[in-house]
Amino acid sequence: MSSFSAISTIEGVVRGLVERLARLAGVVAPPLLRVALAVPFFKSGLTKWDSFLSLSPAASFLFEDEFKLHISGHAYDFPFPVMFAYVDGLAEIVLPVLLVLGFATRLSALALLVITGVIQLVVPEGWANFHLPWAALAVALMALGPGKLSLDHLAVSLCRLRVSGGGPP
Repeated sequence: MSSFSAISTIEGVVRGLVERLARLAGVVAPPLLRVALAVPFFKSGLTKWDSFLSLSPAASFLFEDEFKLHISGHAYDFPFPVMFAYVDGLAEIVLPVLLVLGFATRLSALALLVITGVIQLVVPEGWANFHLPWAALAVALMALGPGKLSLDHLAVSLCRLRVSGGGPP
């Protein structure tokens, strides 16, 4: 066996391994990204509720008195703070659940990106440790999509099957 053919064989084996690894990562990465983005928001959402649809007084207090929007060097109160507390509390529970299930993944990631932007305005010093990674996860999910292990993928597959005539009428 010549050295050229040995190198070609090794190159082929390495290339095959890298391709298999890339396929595996393509299946595993989206669910991991979805969970990684969902966890901090879900944990935060749990702190905002006393019981089903009963906002905690602490959550109301934060939006009414503590949280300020830092824009152009000035701090502004939240408009309609109780409404924002409810919307934020609901979003931080519902959107992470949708993400973990892989349902409406891109829209959920976009909504969490918007929430991250608002959080950045409230806590500007948290950008490097929290907001930047959250934003990167959200953008990655918007770019990559939900992946094969998701309800989105299942729904698309069922729709294609039905349109191609393979499913029940």
